[in-house]
Amino acid sequence: MHDTHYLLAVLCLPFLGSVIAAALPQAGRNWASAIAGTIALAGFALVAAFYPAVAAGEVIRHQAPWLPSLGLQFTLRLDGFTWLFALLVLAIGALVILYARYYMSPKDPVPRFFAFLQAFMGAMLGIVLSGNLIQLAFFWELTSLFSFLLIGYWHHNQGARDGARMALIVTGFGGVCMLVGFLLIGRMAGSYDVDAVLAAGPAIRSHEAYLPALILVLLGAFTKSAQVPFHFWLPHAMAAPTPVSAYLHSATMVKAGIFLLILLWPVLSGTESWYLIVTTAGLATLLVGAWSAIFQQDLKGLLAYSTISHLGLITLLLGLGSPLAAVAAIFHTINHATFKASLFMAVGIIDHETGTRDFRRLSGLAKFMPVTATLAMVAAAAMAGVPLLNGFLSKEMFLAEALEAHSGTVIDVVLPYLATLASAFSVFYSIRFIHKTFFGPAPTNIPRIPHEAPHWMRVPIEILVLACLLVGVLPALTIGPFLGIAVEAVLAERTPAYSLSIWHGFNLPLLMSVTALVGGGLAYSRFGSRLDTIERSPVIGRLRARRTFEAVLAAIVDTARALHRTLGTRRLQVQLRLLIGTAILLGSLPFLFLGYSVGPVPISLIDPVFALLWLIGGLCAIGAAWQAKFHRLVALSLIGGAGLATSISFIWLSAPDLGLTQLLVEIVTLVLLLLGLRWLPLRKPDVWTQARVPLMVQLRRARDLIIALLGGLGMAALSYAMMTRPRTDSISRYFVENAYPEGGGANVVNVILVDFRGFDTLGEITVLAIVALTVFTLLRRFRPAPESIELPHQQQRQNDFDHAEEDRAHGDTLAHYLFVPRIIMQWLFPLILTFSVYLLMRGHDLPGGGFAGGVTASIAILLLYMAGGTRWVEARLDIRPLRWISAGLLIAAGTGAAAWLFGRPFLTSYFTYLPVPLIGDVPVASALVFDIGVFTVVVGTTVLILIALAHQSIRSPLKKKKPAGEVNLVDAPEGGN
Repeated sequence: MHDTHYLLAVLCLPFLGSVIAAALPQAGRNWASAIAGTIALAGFALVAAFYPAVAAGEVIRHQAPWLPSLGLQFTLRLDGFTWLFALLVLAIGALVILYARYYMSPKDPVPRFFAFLQAFMGAMLGIVLSGNLIQLAFFWELTSLFSFLLIGYWHHNQGARDGARMALIVTGFGGVCMLVGFLLIGRMAGSYDVDAVLAAGPAIRSHEAYLPALILVLLGAFTKSAQVPFHFWLPHAMAAPTPVSAYLHSATMVKAGIFLLILLWPVLSGTESWYLIVTTAGLATLLVGAWSAIFQQDLKGLLAYSTISHLGLITLLLGLGSPLAAVAAIFHTINHATFKASLFMAVGIIDHETGTRDFRRLSGLAKFMPVTATLAMVAAAAMAGVPLLNGFLSKEMFLAEALEAHSGTVIDVVLPYLATLASAFSVFYSIRFIHKTFFGPAPTNIPRIPHEAPHWMRVPIEILVLACLLVGVLPALTIGPFLGIAVEAVLAERTPAYSLSIWHGFNLPLLMSVTALVGGGLAYSRFGSRLDTIERSPVIGRLRARRTFEAVLAAIVDTARALHRTLGTRRLQVQLRLLIGTAILLGSLPFLFLGYSVGPVPISLIDPVFALLWLIGGLCAIGAAWQAKFHRLVALSLIGGAGLATSISFIWLSAPDLGLTQLLVEIVTLVLLLLGLRWLPLRKPDVWTQARVPLMVQLRRARDLIIALLGGLGMAALSYAMMTRPRTDSISRYFVENAYPEGGGANVVNVILVDFRGFDTLGEITVLAIVALTVFTLLRRFRPAPESIELPHQQQRQNDFDHAEEDRAHGDTLAHYLFVPRIIMQWLFPLILTFSVYLLMRGHDLPGGGFAGGVTASIAILLLYMAGGTRWVEARLDIRPLRWISAGLLIAAGTGAAAWLFGRPFLTSYFTYLPVPLIGDVPVASALVFDIGVFTVVVGTTVLILIALAHQSIRSPLKKKKPAGEVNLVDAPEGGN
């Protein structure tokens, strides 16, 4: 099978399943688990079908253009190594889903759990299948996000919230560092494509930026894979449901860092820096994790620290830099996934059936759940490295590599002894896990009477334990071929000769392994009974990295509070003064360091009419600043005059699109600001009408005037320097020459917005939606006091105003306050709405477009609101801004994604002419659909802000039937007003 679209299906199926599961009701546990399991198995089958191709050494790629001018493609890449890792993610994912079906309580929102789990699976597959470093970094952060949701799934638990927050901060920090490292690697390799980077290994290692790139990438890998000193987040992630722990600790999340180290091993390894950093971190993690696991009193805590130790073992092998060590690392990665997933599931059954995971309360469970006990003991023996189990084979390879000389440093000298010691620790905590849980007298102090779990809940453990046995007894027949294609994909021509036989004769690695088994057993028989009263390691327990993490967070919070006390204020003027002053300072730096010069274009005389227009606009601006301290309504009117002068200026200077948009925005913002006046405190005229203004007030005014002059003069100087330069130096010529041939539109501005810079526009409307939701969230629970509203002649109309507030609470109109006949507003509504559609449709060739049309439609809705108040009985509209925003974003993004269906980059537009009878050829462009999305988002965001400012009543249509003719402005969230 060579159809690369199946790779895209493998990636997309989990996300599709996540959306379906999220839409299911809480009672849909069976449906959610069935859908999730089917998707995991389907993905497994699709990946497995690529085996003949990857076994032949092919690298299967699926590409979709993304930003080809920047060398970025959406690329999926499958070779032998990523094929094996994808199978691991999907196979263990399917088993975890089956296990979770019986583990999760029907009282929990189980569909939400499976939605998070499938999204996490999709993000992990995105990491594994990414053929582009930037794309890999994107999915890397998605795993951090979805693991945060999974770890904090039981959000009523403080431990779950803390663990989720800790995991997100640590791994998110590492992800940002890794992204910077990827940028450096891409710069050194000349491409972000994984294949190009792998081919540029020698050039990268010899580059002067190699060391910083290496450190940054290792920070990402070490934080994700819980290497010392970033290991502390992993034990706290145990607050997650056990299926999550089994999945995160075996095939995903923590293995993402290991995957990255193996993937980039041919590029970054082989240097002294790699050896010292990676080997030291891996060795420290191996010992700290193993030693800490010994003292844990919680079953999952023991497994968490053992996971840290085994991750350190794999990292140590990769740090050694030899091809055989890399083979051992890949082999142990697979083995660890099988026995660790089965152990976590067994612990989940113990917790599920007994109600506790505390070693001090458990004993003798083998009598009550013999099948589970047998399975757990075999898996624990594999973890300890007992012969004839898979863990023994990869651990023996590790011990053999520990004996080899790799650098001639002190690490080579002590590594064999420390490796044997760590193996003995592994035997110690594995024996303790088995002995304390399954042997001894029957438990008496546990919440539930223990018994076997349902059969299908044990099936995943049985499959994994069987894999441990088969690989341990018949490694060459079972895992051999798959390990071989993975190793060859990573090492290529450096692939060494290695043997997977279970017997290599009497040699030193075997002696070290036996020493570890015997030493660990003797140590447990001597000291095991003394651990029941020890909460944590008496040595490493005092060096708790969590304290450092919390101290750093506390320092950050304290610093932020100190800055807030020093610079922060509840007064908006002070914040604006600081913001504008900082902008002026930063904007002046280029002038100070690089100098200032003007172009050769001579100054032309200004038209007297245009000068008069600017004089009027300037007077309006000055008047607004002056009237702001007396009457806000007058100030707003003058601001509108300044905005009108700006709009006419744009039209005068042959920029009708900007003029039209500016005019429409002025109208909308003016009305919204009028509604916002009710949130502001009432001015006290007696303060400002005093004959003598206090000195401090005069100084503040002078300071504000200086800041305004500096900002204005700076912008004037910058504009003058730009406008006196020849236009041949501008990029605008490209847009003018290519707007029609490439974009199919005569309106250059609109073609830039929806075609050339369509990605920017998509980001801008997304930000617009976020702003609207933020405004709504901030204001929806607050209601201004009646005395805070400032209206014309307020002091004289106070009694009328009090009655008006009562009328408004009953849905009366605002036209009463604005002195506009209500019937005129209602008549204008269809006319303005029609005009908005006209602007939308003509935007590609004439002034207009989606934004202008959306603002115009918003003006119509604002007028209707002022005429009809909250009820809008005559209009009989049903406007739900949340749905409008969502639909608009989906339309815009869907238009961009549709280009992929034709093999073109994201947001590539298409235009043609359709013959229409009696009319002729009519231009049709896909950009119009994108513009409709912009139009829809603008309408939705404006109405949502209107709701927030005017404080509409928010009711759920599911709770109360809307009366006939009443407008429902919003999809009411839970919680009401």
